[in-house]
Amino acid sequence: MLLRRLLGDALRRQRLRQHRTLRDVSAGARVSLGYLSEVERGQKEASSELLASICDALGVNLSTVLREVSVELELLELENAAVAPTLESLADRQAGLAAAGREHDVVVAA
Repeated sequence: MLLRRLLGDALRRQRLRQHRTLRDVSAGARVSLGYLSEVERGQKEASSELLASICDALGVNLSTVLREVSVELELLELENAAVAPTLESLADRQAGLAAAGREHDVVVAA
């Protein structure tokens, strides 16, 4: 998961909680509506200055948004860590089956 996508999602959630439009927040942050939209969709990497400006326009602390992103990132990392051993186990099992199949072929050929 890209950090810029997590940041964009968090900013969008903040904006929607306040029932505000992109136009309203973009005017307050002094950034184009299109660029703010791209930031919210995770298509543009926002500078720290721009993030601070957007947060000011939303009336939230940058630290609040970053904390929200940090928690979400941690959950994603935990999910990935839980899936990784399962994938490794599956790969090991497939390798074992393939090796067993080769041994079987050798026995049949003898």
